[in-house]
Amino acid sequence: MLIVASHNGAIGMRQAKAALEGGGSAMDAVEAGTRLVEANPAEHSVGYNGYPNILGELELDASIMDGRTLNSGAVALLRGYPYAISVARQILERKLPHVLLAGEGAERFARETGAEKRGEMLSDDIRQMWQARLATVGAAQWAASQPADAPLLDLVKLATDPQRVAGTVNFLAIDSAGNICSGVSTSGWAWKYPGRIGDSPIIGAGNYADNRYGACCCMGMGEMAIRAGTARSVVLYMRMGMSLDEAAHTAMRDLHDLGGEYIGHMSLLALDRHGEHIGLASEAGRKYIYQTGDMPQYAEVERGLVDLPRRWAGEPRG
Repeated sequence: MLIVASHNGAIGMRQAKAALEGGGSAMDAVEAGTRLVEANPAEHSVGYNGYPNILGELELDASIMDGRTLNSGAVALLRGYPYAISVARQILERKLPHVLLAGEGAERFARETGAEKRGEMLSDDIRQMWQARLATVGAAQWAASQPADAPLLDLVKLATDPQRVAGTVNFLAIDSAGNICSGVSTSGWAWKYPGRIGDSPIIGAGNYADNRYGACCCMGMGEMAIRAGTARSVVLYMRMGMSLDEAAHTAMRDLHDLGGEYIGHMSLLALDRHGEHIGLASEAGRKYIYQTGDMPQYAEVERGLVDLPRRWAGEPRG
């Protein structure tokens, strides 16, 4: 039995372990742990009270994957339902002929399956932060009126905060039967363009699990993981015979080849079918946590550092 999570998953580790100890599956553990992060109002990158888009609207993304069957479920641009991971799991469990539902379709599905809804998804403090950010780029008056046809392209470039693009929660678990599950949930970039979807709900980019080899989840600038297929790459490299360490480092180095103006922080968590695990990041000081069945408390581990170039629109390219 093993649970591995990003550092912000600490609030959900006890519940995730309890799920496994109670005879639950790896998927039960991933969902249970993630839900507590999604409900945490102090976590502004996931679920309830996350950072909204440029219009002040909260759009949630999540995915979950069963390493035994390779089935998966995902939602994107979900509004009004804080437990995006549970809606994603229902897509898998209800055996829809789809993997990913977005926007109004995801919300309709959540309603039909009885998902818990929350009327107000943002606190006054977060709304004030959104308004303050717009004020710094001269858009305070616009924020108050929000004309429907207001151009957003240039405003998003100014307002999007590169220090707040890395928020996501990752959970990986192995249960007593040796089954693996991976799950990711996020509210995405702070002040993003409406409709932006990152890697978190994209199977193969931000999330992938296969009992035969292992699993991987990603965090950071999701556009990079989408272009490189990072989560699937780690698992595929293990299938090709690489060790977990070699596979994870190779997938991170793949990101070094990406061109474009928006290149920033990326990190990943991965494990193999034997229960070995690893965390890597492109910034120093990043940590992750893990817990086995015989550990009374989770342990904290610093992620290995992998250098990546960092470029942001308007910054000199180096």
